[in-house]
Amino acid sequence: MTVTAASGAEVARLTALITRQRRDLDIMRDQAATRSVADMAAGMLMERLGCSAAEAGQQLARLARQAGTPVAELAAEVTGQHLAEALNAPAQGEPGWRALSLAGAALQEAVDGDSIAAAALDEVLAPAGAAAVALWLLGPDGCLDLVGQSGLGAREAARWRHLPPDMDCLPQRAAREGAPVRRPDGAPRGAAGPAELPGRGLTGARAVLPMRGQGGITGVLAAIWPVPLPGFDPPLWRQLTALADLCARALSAREGDGLAAAHRSSWLFGLLDGAIESALFASPARAEDGTVTDFLIGYLSEGFRDPAGRGAADLLGRPLLEVYPLAALPGGLFDRAAGVLSTGVPHHACGGIFGAPATETGAGAVMDIRIARLFDGVVIAWRPVDEAERLASLLQHAERLGRIGGWEENLRDDEIRWTESALALFGREHGRAIPLAELHSHVFAGDLFDVEQFRDRLLREKTPAAAAFRFIRADDQSVRQMRVSAEPVTDPAGALIAVRGVFQDVSTHYHTQVALTATRDRLADTEERAEEEHRLAIRLQEAITPWSSDRMAAAGLDIAARYRPAGPARLAGGDWYDTVLLPSREVLLAVGDIAGHGIDAVTGMVEMRNCLRGFAITGAGPTDLLKWLNQVACQLTEGTIGTAVCGLYDPASQNLRWARAGHLPPVLVRTGSAQKLPLASGLMLGADPGASYEEVTTSLSPGDVLLLFTDGLVERRDQSIDDSMSSLLRSASRRVGGIAEYADYLLRHAGSDTGDDACLVAVQVR
Repeated sequence: MTVTAASGAEVARLTALITRQRRDLDIMRDQAATRSVADMAAGMLMERLGCSAAEAGQQLARLARQAGTPVAELAAEVTGQHLAEALNAPAQGEPGWRALSLAGAALQEAVDGDSIAAAALDEVLAPAGAAAVALWLLGPDGCLDLVGQSGLGAREAARWRHLPPDMDCLPQRAAREGAPVRRPDGAPRGAAGPAELPGRGLTGARAVLPMRGQGGITGVLAAIWPVPLPGFDPPLWRQLTALADLCARALSAREGDGLAAAHRSSWLFGLLDGAIESALFASPARAEDGTVTDFLIGYLSEGFRDPAGRGAADLLGRPLLEVYPLAALPGGLFDRAAGVLSTGVPHHACGGIFGAPATETGAGAVMDIRIARLFDGVVIAWRPVDEAERLASLLQHAERLGRIGGWEENLRDDEIRWTESALALFGREHGRAIPLAELHSHVFAGDLFDVEQFRDRLLREKTPAAAAFRFIRADDQSVRQMRVSAEPVTDPAGALIAVRGVFQDVSTHYHTQVALTATRDRLADTEERAEEEHRLAIRLQEAITPWSSDRMAAAGLDIAARYRPAGPARLAGGDWYDTVLLPSREVLLAVGDIAGHGIDAVTGMVEMRNCLRGFAITGAGPTDLLKWLNQVACQLTEGTIGTAVCGLYDPASQNLRWARAGHLPPVLVRTGSAQKLPLASGLMLGADPGASYEEVTTSLSPGDVLLLFTDGLVERRDQSIDDSMSSLLRSASRRVGGIAEYADYLLRHAGSDTGDDACLVAVQVR
């Protein structure tokens, strides 16, 4: 637990807590006063009706229901009607209802067992001639513990303070049989039992009655007379029975005092006194819904030392949060005690007791704190932690976090010491430590040489040594990587007397290094394959892009082709173009786009380009060329899909016959104005083997520029394709320099942002 300064919200929480506690205390006092009046009224009914205390309480409740008034108001009316007459009536030796009423009031005010016994003797038993009374509570182990007495004396009470379950005595007999024991003529001669009380000479009548609560018998009441009696007449026996009920209620049924809980636990308190220096027992105080709102301190150990220097009189019977206000902080002492009470799981922590003053150095006292549930309460024990214990605890945490364990081996007497952490590393928490001479038998065969070298350097050369080895843990059979470092210890003469060292589990680091090595190998292979693929793609791209500018010039055309890859890592994709002067003196102009990137796309691009060239040699028109190219894509390739535009230019007539397969139409730039050519019909390549294509003829004039391109030049994510084409037309309408400069200008001002390859072929007619 770490004590921190309370914030404004936490101070407000504490203030509200204290206010609620005071309000609860006022309510408890009012309830006690109400019960006192009800007890007096019940006593009157017992006298008049000749019934027990329980029957009198039921009768009072029934009368209250019939009258439609609360029990407290009816009890006040009953006692008010007869009180004056009762007070004026002289006592004639038989304890009447007035005596029981006064006894009930006195029992409500009693603070401990002796006070309860004194009230019972003074108000009820003494007027009936009795000389002493004793009260025992029944423990969970069957023992009877004396919790209150009057008239016996300290020495005699000490003799009968603890009655084991196998002791043959009147109180144990009444507790076991659940029936009262009557001895009007006194104890038989030679009988052994607490009622004899030979030290006081009380050999007269005695009555021993079991006390009952909601859960059954809770204890025993014994009344003792100095002389024998003729008998216990019915009125006197009814008073004794009622008195036992009243004492049981006072001991175990009063809300909030925790007396019964403390005495049920008292058989363990003796052990706590001897085993724990500072401990307290506290019973829970609960709200109406059962929520624990505080703990009431009911017991302090004999060696108890309050961190604030207060005595038992300042702590007993007081709420825990009143004594230690800072315990109300979130996650503090109160929350942890409530958690232990709820779950039954003990709690152990090292920190400061809330409310303890700071030491002279300004730091709060450091305590070892333990909380455990005891019956219906909790035991909170603590002791100061000295510097050596704090350092030892710190070392244990350091070993645990660093997965380190220390060891030492005395070579003279073969004594081996391993820390708990070292044993845990080897999975031998409950096993013996491994001698250095046997270490080799626990490692992998491949690491034996390293272990032998480590041992030789340490024992023969007497120099510090280190080694790493693999072994199988003894508990879960997992393979671990261990590193050991050690140094020799010699006497003044230089003789080796001991070795000491440290083990460290480096499996995580080892496995990380193995994974990094494997990853580096995979990355190297991937980079090598990527580089080879890159070189191949470049060679393929270079193989399909060249053309003879001289031959194109002979046909009256100036051509500038530009290719822009999708990114630096992908210099080749599925975009392609071709310009070929055919034997018929026509010029084949083509641009296409194969779906995808990389080797597969480049391979498909090469296939389409080479097939188109071969088909063009036949002298077929653009529609037939695309039809044949589509059949190749559908039937002779694996999954090749793409678009293309194919044209045949006749230098003699300056006519261009062209067709398209799902591709964007060419753009014609004439006298400073750029326009799209008509959108001829035609399905993309590889989609339908029976697709047909439409041929369009366009007449060109000197100075005209024809633009063939792929969609990567114009497409944008935030625009439709029509808007993107409009942007290209605006840029193309502005003529810049020669055909090469013009192509560079268009590529530079292309507004595409899809990250796709782009291909542009600009053809100018001379």
